Amino acid sequence: MQKKREDQNETKTVTIPEIEYLNLKEEASKAAGYWDRLLRLQAEFENTRKRLEKEKQDFIRFANEGIIMELLNILDDLERAVELAQSGHQDLPAFLKGIEMILAHLYEMLKEYGVRPIETKGKIFDPHLHEALMQVEDNAKPENTIIEELQKGYLLNDRVIRTAKVKVSKRTINASSEREVGKNG
Repeated sequence: MQKKREDQNETKTVTIPEIEYLNLKEEASKAAGYWDRLLRLQAEFENTRKRLEKEKQDFIRFANEGIIMELLNILDDLERAVELAQSGHQDLPAFLKGIEMILAHLYEMLKEYGVRPIETKGKIFDPHLHEALMQVEDNAKPENTIIEELQKGYLLNDRVIRTAKVKVSKRTINASSEREVGKNG
């Protein structure tokens, strides 16, 4: 056993033609170059990934900066209106006009960002756009017609961000059964 271990630890010399030796040497040099390039590309990739992640986080943190700046202007207008009301200013029509101007400014800003209200009155109930909170018997209107809007709904670039809360018509059972009897009789 001792003999086998000594044989394994000996360095063996292999004789090969010079051209093969030069080819092996050239391939080893290429492999070292490829290894170095791979390490550099890995480091570059990692740096790019980290930079993109930081840019993404910054974008998320500051994406709403424009809309917030516009909302701050509207907030300023509302604060002035509250101060005016608290000071006991008696010109109610002027106060109301100011509030209407603030509302118009807010609607215009929302429109610029792709927000628009969902149409409701007189429309047929659509569960994708509307949420029925109440049903009212009304034989004068078709079934599931929206009678009243209880809370506005909004779309953001054609995507529902808040459904409209509505009151919807329904037929009375007697009225529809009377029509059935009239048709059969």
